[in-house]
Amino acid sequence: MKYISLICARGGSKGFPNKNIYNFNGVPLIVRAIETAMTNHLISRVIVSTDSKEIAKIASDAGAEVPFTRPAELAEDDSPEWLVWRHAVDYLENDGESNFSLIVLPTTAPLRNQEDIDLCISEFEENDVDSVITVTEANRSPYFNMIKNDAEGFSSLVIKPDDKVSRRQDVPEVFDMTTVAYVVSPASIKSNAGLFDGKVRSVFIPKQRAIDIDTPLDMQMAEFLFKKKEDMV
Repeated sequence: MKYISLICARGGSKGFPNKNIYNFNGVPLIVRAIETAMTNHLISRVIVSTDSKEIAKIASDAGAEVPFTRPAELAEDDSPEWLVWRHAVDYLENDGESNFSLIVLPTTAPLRNQEDIDLCISEFEENDVDSVITVTEANRSPYFNMIKNDAEGFSSLVIKPDDKVSRRQDVPEVFDMTTVAYVVSPASIKSNAGLFDGKVRSVFIPKQRAIDIDTPLDMQMAEFLFKKKEDMV
């Protein structure tokens, strides 16, 4: 099986402008993702999908392929990431690629390591699945301490347990999805409407490597954890 890494990095970001090229410890986030993919012995190509000329140049200079410009309709705030993956798969197949699977490495998880990627690939190869995702320990549970408000403003649990519970340990174990890595079959991307339409398994990632940067505060936390790790070496 051949593995091709896809790194998606659009130019627009309202909540965190220029997030994908933010210098994380002196290296743009997208370059850090590219370097991680390029140094993995199981990944044969690294493709970047972007609508930004600036990001395309940075990615190309870092050694990634930027063989197309992402269409504008796939670069909006509400553009489904699934369709961005499908666009990349269509390009790769039209380019002659076959018998490959996609490893999506978002730029927003700079604390991932090679073992995380290898574990995702192993999980994908050893099980009859369409996709492998990464997860970490959840801070809240919809059965215990996550609430919703109704039209009148009254609060209740997101999911009401069958039996009354007083401890988090008594409810089903839940996890937070992370953006560390996704391994997905092209067939699933082309035939399904979303990730969980297919058969999905997960790989657990410790919290110190699972942070997903969405806000400046997330970035500060990630930089703190990265520096702390460097200080311990």
